[in-house]
Amino acid sequence: MKSYISAALVFAALLVTVPAIPMFAAEISGKETSAEQTAAISGTKQTETSESDSRDSTAETYSGSYIVLDITTGKTEEISAGDYIVGAVCAEMPATFEKEALKAQAVAAHTYAERQKAKALASPDPELCGAYFSNDSAKYQAFFTENQAKQYYGENYEQYIKKIREAVNEVKDEIIVYNDEPIIAAFHSMSAGKTESAENVWGNKVEYLVPVESEADSSAPKFLEEYEFTEEEMRAKLETAFEGIKLDSDPEKWFSDTKKSDSLTVLTIKAGGKTLTGQEVRAALSLRSAAFDISYDSGSFKVTTRGYGHAVGMSQYGANAMAEEGCDYKEILEHYYPETSIKKLK
Repeated sequence: MKSYISAALVFAALLVTVPAIPMFAAEISGKETSAEQTAAISGTKQTETSESDSRDSTAETYSGSYIVLDITTGKTEEISAGDYIVGAVCAEMPATFEKEALKAQAVAAHTYAERQKAKALASPDPELCGAYFSNDSAKYQAFFTENQAKQYYGENYEQYIKKIREAVNEVKDEIIVYNDEPIIAAFHSMSAGKTESAENVWGNKVEYLVPVESEADSSAPKFLEEYEFTEEEMRAKLETAFEGIKLDSDPEKWFSDTKKSDSLTVLTIKAGGKTLTGQEVRAALSLRSAAFDISYDSGSFKVTTRGYGHAVGMSQYGANAMAEEGCDYKEILEHYYPETSIKKLK
């Protein structure tokens, strides 16, 4: 596998859970968003396997390849579809997850790549220099090269890469479609207990990106997070993020009229006379999700969030919980992307 992302770019973004793909918002609403921060969870002792054999066997099961722009060098490189999907799963989901969850992630990653490839061929972006997408994780799907996966997994590399390659091989050439077209395969780390609609998050309806139950998310690590801000810290963040905001002399009146969806996402909230979206407040305060509550007491604000990510599409922790209960990858994908189907590429 060719190396085209510097380790610094990828691992500087790693925090505490898995990401959501930032391009979805741009495609659905026409607006750019910043990348969700990425990470994975390490596990047990590695087992022995042949790196070259596992790499070759993966590549052989996939037809086609993807042209990727390396933003660090300005050059484009061609990567086999199999190697790309393995690298995407490495970067996007903890290797400790169940194989059926990894398979669901692989199909989602493949779907993303096929959709973006078709989009690039139909309407080339001059900035991509002929590539289908770049290794800029702020705009496109995250991806680990072989060297980056080795650095990240450390002594567990052989065990984890074997597991991921086996999962990828078992869903060879499969993508998710709606009306026979690759879907916008949005995913996130964990919801607040029920996934969210694309319409509530990005402003436009997508038939298969609708709320579904994902109750197991409430048992995921760091499902509930609490943040504390002094009056000075909150004022500074709000005034920096929202030009012209006017905050009352009484901090208890800074936030009011919160409206939430059935999935607990804050749709709108008033702050300093401005009506803001939950996504805007989430960005301003660097929160894990837009499913939050804000309270004020004795000179400080407490913000409590549920879940992590935009909550649209497949919940990765929810997918893993379904796999633990015996569901296969098709059942997982059918649950989180209703009305879609699996298509095998020729």
